[in-house]
Amino acid sequence: MTTNATAGTALPECEIQERLNRLLCDIHAATRQQVGYPVNQDFNYSALLPFLDYSINNVGDPFHPSNYWSNTHAFEREVIARFASLMRIDPADAWGYVTSGGTEGNMYGLYLARELFPNAMFYFSEETHYSVLKNVRVLNARHIMIRRQENGEIDYDDLEAMIRVNRDLPAVIMANVGTTMRGAIDNIPRIRDILRDQAVTSHYIRADAALSGMILPFVGDPQPYGFDAGIDSVSISGHKMIGAPLPCGVVLTRRPYVERVGRAIEYVGVEDTTLSGSRNAFTPLLLWHAFARYGDAGFRKLVAGALDTAEYAVGQFNERGIPAWRHKNSVTVVFPRPAPEVFRKWQMAPEGDITHIITMPHVTRQMIDDLVNDCAARELSS
Repeated sequence: MTTNATAGTALPECEIQERLNRLLCDIHAATRQQVGYPVNQDFNYSALLPFLDYSINNVGDPFHPSNYWSNTHAFEREVIARFASLMRIDPADAWGYVTSGGTEGNMYGLYLARELFPNAMFYFSEETHYSVLKNVRVLNARHIMIRRQENGEIDYDDLEAMIRVNRDLPAVIMANVGTTMRGAIDNIPRIRDILRDQAVTSHYIRADAALSGMILPFVGDPQPYGFDAGIDSVSISGHKMIGAPLPCGVVLTRRPYVERVGRAIEYVGVEDTTLSGSRNAFTPLLLWHAFARYGDAGFRKLVAGALDTAEYAVGQFNERGIPAWRHKNSVTVVFPRPAPEVFRKWQMAPEGDITHIITMPHVTRQMIDDLVNDCAARELSS
């Protein structure tokens, strides 16, 4: 049915509020059974609400002054410096910006790689986030999809074979630091060994650490993941482990790489080094606020709790005869795809005959118990 709003006619205030109230109720109800996607629902940014009364815009490079003064560049720089430390690179050597999320982060990292090595071959596994195939097509980059192992890691033998065939070309490799479906972490030192063994000296390792980038820095025995492991750029999401009401994230790289793509724009009086030009100035405040409130100790506690819940979930599934597993340092719990009604109720993400839950900080043990009971009950009745 056509509403007054869709017909171009203003709605009465009471109808506007009624529509918004219904939507709010629907969203509130949906979050109570949201276990299938890596989104932390446990946050409070009410202190930032006054900033929504202004048109703030982080146009251009956050490290250069802009003609548009209503910005949060100073806070964005602090956020980048914090992520740089977590990713094990000196903030003075790092460059980055706050993005709209993982897809933009992956696009920027691959764009830099293409500019550094225009004739490179791009390699990524079939387990890689769906945005990467889209991005390499947009960039018109030559690419090869590599097989994945059963556990979700890239197939290193297949990668080596493909690099051997194309060893005369620079190599751009997309490494997964926590895959979307299985939470697998590609072995970055092993990838570097392959490049060395094949004498490929011109290479670029791009890391997608959307979820695990805010887990591995806070555990006692992390897999190699940072710039010290040999990566050249990385993206981490802000709305996942940190939690945010808007999709957001950061992309980080080495400062000299960005000099290849930047150019001065007189209109805004700033270097144009980002993808989007005008950028969200509210999301840097969200990330800054989270870092300011939690600190390292707070995030360490947050991550430990999520990992404990993941281990609890594996145990509860297995006790009920439902095979479930997870990788080391992963909050992604993989198990057989349940009955359709259970699948829909808990908003799960599928891949063939498996699914997963992701024990974000808002996921409680009671939610795990209820989910396991639903899965077990449907198995008994089928």
